Amino acid sequence: MSIPRNDWTKEEIIAIYNKPMMDLLFEAASVHRQYHDPNVVQVSTLLSIKTGGCPEDCGYCPQAARYHTDIEGNDLMTVSHVKAQALRAKASGSSRVCMGAAWRNVKDGAEFDQVLEMVRTINKLDMEVCCTLGMLTENQAQRLAEAGLYAYNHNLDTSEEYYKEVISTRGFEDRLQTIENVRKTNVTVCSGGIIGMGESIEDRAGMLVALATLNPQPESVPINALVAVEGTPMEDEKPVEIWEMIRMVATTRIVMPQTQVRLSAGRMNMSREGQAMCFFAGANSIFAGDKLLTTPNPDVNEDMKMFEMLGLIPQKPFVKAAQPETVEAADSQFSALGEKPKWSRPGHTIERNLEASQKSKV
Repeated sequence: MSIPRNDWTKEEIIAIYNKPMMDLLFEAASVHRQYHDPNVVQVSTLLSIKTGGCPEDCGYCPQAARYHTDIEGNDLMTVSHVKAQALRAKASGSSRVCMGAAWRNVKDGAEFDQVLEMVRTINKLDMEVCCTLGMLTENQAQRLAEAGLYAYNHNLDTSEEYYKEVISTRGFEDRLQTIENVRKTNVTVCSGGIIGMGESIEDRAGMLVALATLNPQPESVPINALVAVEGTPMEDEKPVEIWEMIRMVATTRIVMPQTQVRLSAGRMNMSREGQAMCFFAGANSIFAGDKLLTTPNPDVNEDMKMFEMLGLIPQKPFVKAAQPETVEAADSQFSALGEKPKWSRPGHTIERNLEASQKSKV
């Protein structure tokens, strides 16, 4: 197997994306079979451990406090609740639990200590543990690694150019810095984005350039189709066509051959046939469970029926990387530093975000 390229250009990726569909599918499927078992798909369960009240203004997100979306917020879950959810996920075929908290960035203190205990607890269940908690420092990444974290998710969302049309409360460089901080540990990186936010094909290619030129490339890349939620600035965006999703999956597979390409948000609008085409095009990971943080997702039993129909097998945990060791809190070499990093706040105005936030005041 050849070493993945890290010098992809936007023009090259656009050319791949725009290939005749049959040629694109053949190339992607060929690459997929070279690096992966095409009949094995990794199954994750996404758990919102702290929902709503986020201070960010991401135009796609119903958890932003400034938008009126009828999302029921909840405080940080208890460790025992998370353990029960993880055991349920394991019994249904998931090999990984991804925990998401609606935070701008990680802050040292009792809540982060509680998350670290969640990580220790799930790792001891012999499941891969992933977290998505916002921006974090190198020291915080080291503390998560010590606890037994397997992966950290931090999506780039879109291209650097279009990012400014989606979010004004943080900068694209902060995303890259967080990924760099994670890379200083043994934790794997999960980073992808969303299509269907009004971006161009050039923006989709730009996002893939940013991911594919990382060295090493992310071990996992989620490809999400926007779920347009009423009350968000993007509530009126048209649903992504299944062919767009297939093209995006196939292109991602070709430029990041060793990566697990995750078929993420938007599966509720995809037929089994459409999902099968995505698997053929190189997707080999899904989120299972009836909810992805706050948006609907296919029932896990329906997914297992689809797996049986297609002859797919759920991937076992720790196939791609070894299980991390868990260091107990009392034995940790890293302690809270009380850091107050100056993550950027660009502060420019995005008209549709502003209009949506003003509607919520009515």
